Amino acid sequence: MLIRTEQTPNPATRKFLPGETVMPSGTRDFADADAARASPLAAALFDSGMVEGVFYGQDFISVTAAPGTSWTDLEPLVLETLLDHFVSGAPLFTPGTAAGIQVAPDDMFEDDPADADIIDQIKDLIETRVRPAVAQDGGDIAYRGYKDGRLFLSMHGACAGCPSSEMTLKRGIESLIRHYVPEVVAVEAV
Repeated sequence: MLIRTEQTPNPATRKFLPGETVMPSGTRDFADADAARASPLAAALFDSGMVEGVFYGQDFISVTAAPGTSWTDLEPLVLETLLDHFVSGAPLFTPGTAAGIQVAPDDMFEDDPADADIIDQIKDLIETRVRPAVAQDGGDIAYRGYKDGRLFLSMHGACAGCPSSEMTLKRGIESLIRHYVPEVVAVEAV
């Protein structure tokens, strides 16, 4: 099995492509070792003590190095861990019950029904143009709300904490959305 490695715009994060589906649908962000307990693979990566974040996309895994960690030291460990996981056919998530699982709402607040057409246009642009581009860089972006011309998005994976994420958000995503949906006056990360 060959696992490709790609750099991302975030120097602390690398994207690993195992050549097979990681998440058949959706994404999953593990921001700390506690959250990683839900996945043996994420937990193994955090157990190294050199990982600060793990993100699962459809066909990739993004790993964020802890401060002070060199990719020269971390990359071989990540590749070995990923190879062991995928070759063994181990489950991506720990079997269990739904007890104690809390799912945060997708939106920060309830959208105004009068804005339904605008919100539909925004969500379509995010799904068809923005998310695929962000996934190429090892991350994801999610709609969180729209109010008074302001669009709220959350960034995950390689995009969270990336030094260039604010520029991407303002110059790239905001420009694209405002071009097609002039009602949007600003895009903000939450």
